[in-house]
Amino acid sequence: MKTRKNHLFNLTALLLLVFGTVQAQEKITIVAAANLKIALDSINTVFKIQNPTINSQITYGASGKLFEQISNSAPFDIFFSADMDYPKKLEEKKMTSSKIKMYATGKLVIWSKKTDPNKNKINSLLSTDVRKIAIGNPATAPYGEKAVESLKYYKIYGKVKSKLVFGENITQATQFITTGNADIGITALSLVLTPNMKKEGGKYYIIPQKSHTPLEQGCVILKKAKGNASTLKFYNFISSKKAIAILKYYGYDTKA
Repeated sequence: MKTRKNHLFNLTALLLLVFGTVQAQEKITIVAAANLKIALDSINTVFKIQNPTINSQITYGASGKLFEQISNSAPFDIFFSADMDYPKKLEEKKMTSSKIKMYATGKLVIWSKKTDPNKNKINSLLSTDVRKIAIGNPATAPYGEKAVESLKYYKIYGKVKSKLVFGENITQATQFITTGNADIGITALSLVLTPNMKKEGGKYYIIPQKSHTPLEQGCVILKKAKGNASTLKFYNFISSKKAIAILKYYGYDTKA
């Protein structure tokens, strides 16, 4: 009988430990630009190891779409944009509770499985073999917007405009190329450096940054999370040495 009571006590203690740990976890909801998918997932993995009581969950999409959702009172805690403009617009709407932090600068690349864009660089897009060119939707995806800027800078936008196909975000635009729905495309360096993209065997050419306004990317804590210590920890962690090392590994420039 005593042994049975001991087993019951041990089981109760174990259940309290398990459920107590679950209850102690505080969920924070992060929304981020699609170009960050692999880099920010990696950063989040390290963050969770160091902060086991914080359940940080990330949803990705086009910065413009995420901005619309936040403007319509979606319950998010932190916003990682692919530019500085959308966070500034939220700040103007008084929907933020922290300073806007520029955490990285992204880079544009031309990527293809069918040809090596390093040979003809930007003129690779003019090849007669190219029927479709994938980019992010310039209306909602900053990487798509900067792609158009580059095309105009090199005075080829008019020549390729009819070939452009738009992904809802930069990840979808990249999928158009990998699946053969586009022959070539302009995407984010951070995406082509991921393990899955390397397996695709494509080639990429980094578009000179002089051809477009800088892809400075900003993050901000939203009004809903004002005073939330867990949210502040993640916001600060993006500036840590480990987070910066991951961002640099995936091709981003950082201040550090």
